[in-house]
Amino acid sequence: MVATSHDPARIQDYIDRGLRHLWVQTQQINDLRQDDGMLVIEEGEGIYLSDAQGRRYIDAISGLWLVAVGHGRSELAEVARDQMQRLAYANTFTYASRPAVDLAAKLATLTPPSINKALFVNSGSDAVEAAIRMAKQYHYNRGDKGKYKVISRVGSYHGISMGAMSVNGSSYVNRAPFEPLVPGNVPVQGINCARCPFEKTYPECDVFCARTIEETIQFHRPETIAAFIAEPISVANGNWVPQEEYWTTVRELCDKYNIVLIADEVINGFGRTGEWFAIQRYPIEPDVMTVAKQLSSGYAPIGAALASDKIAAAFEGEAADTLVGGTTFGMHPVSCAVALANVEIIERENLVANARKMGAYLEGELQALRARHKSVADTRGIGLMHVVELQRDPEAGVDFTDEDDVAKRMPRLLREEGILARAGAAISVAPPLVINGEEVDELVGGIDRAVTRLEADLGIG
Repeated sequence: MVATSHDPARIQDYIDRGLRHLWVQTQQINDLRQDDGMLVIEEGEGIYLSDAQGRRYIDAISGLWLVAVGHGRSELAEVARDQMQRLAYANTFTYASRPAVDLAAKLATLTPPSINKALFVNSGSDAVEAAIRMAKQYHYNRGDKGKYKVISRVGSYHGISMGAMSVNGSSYVNRAPFEPLVPGNVPVQGINCARCPFEKTYPECDVFCARTIEETIQFHRPETIAAFIAEPISVANGNWVPQEEYWTTVRELCDKYNIVLIADEVINGFGRTGEWFAIQRYPIEPDVMTVAKQLSSGYAPIGAALASDKIAAAFEGEAADTLVGGTTFGMHPVSCAVALANVEIIERENLVANARKMGAYLEGELQALRARHKSVADTRGIGLMHVVELQRDPEAGVDFTDEDDVAKRMPRLLREEGILARAGAAISVAPPLVINGEEVDELVGGIDRAVTRLEADLGIG
């Protein structure tokens, strides 16, 4: 790690110029203007990040659920440098490159057997856009030109570009300023077994949330439905791990009505859930998968829409059958080279298995945390993808009030305890896949102290 100056004047200069010129995504500028409001991150190593003032934190959500191999991997920096020297770019609308071919071939060895074709793009949102275009044109090429609607789930997150936002049902994305969005989105209820929108209980419900999708398909008429998109396990909708019957039912419905099934693995993929891909936990195969994030561990921007042989075959033939669209930086040689090296690290260091092992340990420690705190309503997840759910009074089902200001209070308390996380009434816990047992203890210890302070501040206990 390169030594960094912590000169106060230098730090303040960065903050002042950042406040004046930098648009920090999703953040309110008035919050950033508060004392110590803008955090300038300078270094990272393993599961840790350090800011400009030299303070060290555990990166509790792996950046944004993406830094699988940990921070500070010089091996990936060297791969990027070598590829830049050899070939930084070639026309991605016309030519292939060795890194792109190598990465596509490698992914085909990791995905379900029918998934063999990779369309590389720049991000998760781009991957979702590409997958939706792919699904619609698949039907168009086969003569089903009336299929344009896309079913998505309330509560699920699929990105922030216009097409991706159209199928984005996350509660924390305000779609109103951008409506009307792309026409044809058909929302259905997601999975939330604690607060079932149908007021049912598993297993007596017989996965009603999946079975009722058929009524929606019939109402909108099957000949208009192009695709169904969903994360195998939705982080945005509470980290509920679906029962096997949920996904087998969805697959059966898609087969019955000729609907392309898109598994959004942007967060789930590349070991996060203790499997290479979360959909592999279930005895089905999707038609298209979207990936990004842990594909490169954030060391280079890249995403992909991965298609089955059945989907890819529909684009063979005449010029008019060719998949429409592309992106300048899609299939970028440097990004592909870095992504391939990253996947090889995950494989070589058995990080998928580590996510299973450390995830089980983390789950146990979080359950113990729940037992110690009156405000912890639940903890759940799988692999290294968990959530700690807080309420003012879990036994009575009473949520926090606006005056409690947990959305601002909880991140601050965690930060003061040396943890950077997305937090409010729910704390996301998704550290890099390289984490070890001692680091899990340190992470849970910091959460424990922050929750203790929250309860003291709000008079809970």
